[in-house]
Amino acid sequence: MRFVVIFEDSPDMVAVRLRLEPEHLAFLNAHRDEIPMAGGLRHEHGGAYVGGLWVFEVDSKQRAVELIEQDPYFIACPRAYRLLAWGKALPQYLVTL
Repeated sequence: MRFVVIFEDSPDMVAVRLRLEPEHLAFLNAHRDEIPMAGGLRHEHGGAYVGGLWVFEVDSKQRAVELIEQDPYFIACPRAYRLLAWGKALPQYLVTL
């Protein structure tokens, strides 16, 4: 099943990102089979982070929630998020970014 999560950063996330980025990236790397795409969101390239977006390939919505809540960023500073079911348009085409 495919899901996406959109995170919204609070002002406290600036310090959390600075302190825990290596652990966060290691977490994403360890779970790249279930989170094949992830990244920070900004209003403009080079601007401050305002959130994040992950794409999941998981067995259930509950598994997506588990992964969100195990992320070092989330453990240190739970942030608001929207978790949505997602289906890719034109599924017959493989997309590599």
